[in-house]
Amino acid sequence: MIFELPILKFEHDALEPYISARSIELHYGKVFRFYVNNVNRLMDEFKLTTGLLSIIKNRLGCPALYYNASEVWNHEFYFEQLSPSPKTMPEGNLLLEINRAFGSIDEFKNEFDRISISIFGSGYTWLSQQEDGTLIITQEANAKNPIIRNCKPLLSCDLWEHAYFVDYQCRRADYIANLWNIIDWDVIERRFDN
Repeated sequence: MIFELPILKFEHDALEPYISARSIELHYGKVFRFYVNNVNRLMDEFKLTTGLLSIIKNRLGCPALYYNASEVWNHEFYFEQLSPSPKTMPEGNLLLEINRAFGSIDEFKNEFDRISISIFGSGYTWLSQQEDGTLIITQEANAKNPIIRNCKPLLSCDLWEHAYFVDYQCRRADYIANLWNIIDWDVIERRFDN
């Protein structure tokens, strides 16, 4: 199985002023591509023909394969939810669940931001749905994601420095706050309803 870098659904400069073309070129064009190339090389080395989710759930191959497979999956998930013309608020069942779990969309965003800012080092913050249907915000170090806890990821915030340093340097909080301007809730709703 050969994995390919997915095609972005927007131009590199389309997310400005929140994420610059230069940042997209480095994050998507170099870092994401690096993970894809590593997965393909390691899959060939271990003679595996399985999908990313199987590698992640079952930790197949070696730690390097698990790490790179997770980063391919995480990056595809992250870039898919970004849009230059996003739906800016959730609706329907997702909004009801957010209100039930967090009180309101504003309280959810505040908690998501707080958890994102507090992560030490590199990783991701996730909004996920647990097996019982409830929503949860978690932070995961490095390449981990909620799939390994049998949760369904709905939204992510990439907190590796390569995601924000070109535009924000050490101002991680500004990056997190501005990300809400380009998160497409239509994508998040589809993930929730699927």
